Amino acid sequence: MQLIEFLEGDSPLLVSIPHGGTALPQSMTENFSDATFRLADTDWHLRRLYDFATDLGASIIQPHFSRYVIDLNRPPDNAALYPGAKGTQLCPTSNFAEEALYRPGREPSEAEVAQRLATYWQPYHNKLQAELARIKAKHGIAILFEAHSIRSRVPRLFDGRLPDINIGTASGQSCAPAMLEAVNSVLCSQNKYSYVVDQRFKGGYITRAYGQPHNGIHAMQLELSQRTYMSEEFPFHYHDDRAAQVQPLLLQVVKALRVWGVKQRIAPAFNSNKGK
Repeated sequence: MQLIEFLEGDSPLLVSIPHGGTALPQSMTENFSDATFRLADTDWHLRRLYDFATDLGASIIQPHFSRYVIDLNRPPDNAALYPGAKGTQLCPTSNFAEEALYRPGREPSEAEVAQRLATYWQPYHNKLQAELARIKAKHGIAILFEAHSIRSRVPRLFDGRLPDINIGTASGQSCAPAMLEAVNSVLCSQNKYSYVVDQRFKGGYITRAYGQPHNGIHAMQLELSQRTYMSEEFPFHYHDDRAAQVQPLLLQVVKALRVWGVKQRIAPAFNSNKGK
């Protein structure tokens, strides 16, 4: 079974959906609890929601397997992304609702975690690195757009209801200010959806590790509240009417990133510190 779904595009843009996988290895199923099979923490339907990205020439990468096998957006050493705040593990043993994902005594050992790193985590990151290098070599710049979604209420992770759109740039470190400005201009021009920048979700490991604006690689995460396009309760249906309202805005955001990236290719003397 393939580990990664990948589509190569011809623009400076790479869309990564690291939590979009839904498969569980047959060899692990006897260890999982009943809660695991609901796959409640999946970033559901994002390939469908961002189906316009291929028309924009974006490359798209998504794993086949669930984040419950291993979380591709966590550091390989399992270090906390938000020290002092509740989070989840590299190989999570509980879901966002704090339900156990494994039967008692069946949690993965250190050796099993190491094996999953080599089998599932590393290939995804190898492909990310290779594609970013290919894009940069071809266009002189690479833009990594991390597409995520999450339930609007997750008491384990944040209080109250999450804003609809949550932009993360590692507190401004993962992309050029002008790129964030291009996205901000799109979001400021509408008043239907609430949005914030670098608040609860500043970007996960992928955004932080690969966003290197000084090296021509710019990364941004968009954490979308699932209430904007789907049912947040099992079985997590896609709602065409809701999606039809938010999708045009997402299209504008991704298009703004692509346009900004193309302009940098036209002007190779771009200074990533401009505007600071």
